[in-house]
Amino acid sequence: MDDIFKLCDAVRETGFAIHGYLKSGHLEKVYENALAHRVRKQGLNVVQQHELRVFDEDGTVLGTYNADLFLDNRLIIEVKACKTIVDEHTAQILGYLRASRIEHGLLINFGAPKFQIKKFILTADQFS
Repeated sequence: MDDIFKLCDAVRETGFAIHGYLKSGHLEKVYENALAHRVRKQGLNVVQQHELRVFDEDGTVLGTYNADLFLDNRLIIEVKACKTIVDEHTAQILGYLRASRIEHGLLINFGAPKFQIKKFILTADQFS
């Protein structure tokens, strides 16, 4: 999928359908697996628990973390199964985006009675 916004729309629609089917109450891993399974069925490239490197300002690798889902080598998805999205979740995905220098991310919460999703975009000048 060429357009990142179309990719995000596809993930949002898929996540909404999963939430409608499974509702809330499952472990985070169940929702991660469901989202990965359904986007694969749509022909999208998804890697679960994909290791991403964290860089210092000079490009030195400082460490790694595992993104819940990494789509099309350009979209980080952080999956939650909690009562609501809190500031710490937002800080987590923004930290992932800055550190890995990936521009686009989605924070998805399946645990609330109402499906929650937030889109984040960081430009190159926000990475430092």
